[in-house]
Amino acid sequence: MASLYVGDLHPDVSEAQLFEKFSSAGPILSIRVCRDAITRRSLGYAYVNFQYPADAERALDTMNYDLLNGKPICITWSQRDPAMRRSGTGSILIKNLDKDIDTKAISDIFSMFGPILSCKVPQDEEGNSKGYGFIHFDTEEAGQKAIDEGNGMLLKGKEV
Repeated sequence: MASLYVGDLHPDVSEAQLFEKFSSAGPILSIRVCRDAITRRSLGYAYVNFQYPADAERALDTMNYDLLNGKPICITWSQRDPAMRRSGTGSILIKNLDKDIDTKAISDIFSMFGPILSCKVPQDEEGNSKGYGFIHFDTEEAGQKAIDEGNGMLLKGKEV
């Protein structure tokens, strides 16, 4: 697999900007910013397809949560099986997060429980955390481990 999903894109991010950003990781086969069929406005996500899986992995490891047009981007492996995305298997909700904990921080903290497919701490219009987050682990076991060991954990002095 050499295809990455790039989410949380600023509405003005273009294929050219993504090419400029990701080409340093290795040869790119294609890039597509997904757009509304009628208005052609960005839907806030794109797919970047690399020639080699190692290059995609390098991009994922080194560019996740980098700023693009002032907004941190979220990079995950492209999950082509919609059943896996919709199943909820391995998904958890984390509540009572300190407002200083963002998507990158929660990903870094909870990655100790297993590989993360996607992670998100929603923000309000001013870019402030709403105090909760979602993590989708690659397995139900990893999600359960995060619940068992993470429930009641203190993060920045608050119990989650």
